[in-house]
Amino acid sequence: MGVLMTNFLYGVHAVDLVLAVVAVEIIAITVCWHKKRRGIAPAQLLPNLAAGALLLLALRFSLSDYAWPWYAACLALAGIANIADLRQRWR
Repeated sequence: MGVLMTNFLYGVHAVDLVLAVVAVEIIAITVCWHKKRRGIAPAQLLPNLAAGALLLLALRFSLSDYAWPWYAACLALAGIANIADLRQRWR
């Protein structure tokens, strides 16, 4: 059991699990917002979550046998999402 868990944590599957949790988080926040109109509006949170998800994708691509342009594209898009988040918060 310990070896199986170690292999899971060192492989891309742990990143996949975190990406799935982020996707569920986005869905849950959006549903709660549309039902109750309370909490954080999805539009305000989306750039931040997108930046984090893109960094996770870059990590996943770096751990896999994908070509480096996918890795670089994810990092560049994460930077753009981060700038969008900062711009939104600056107001």
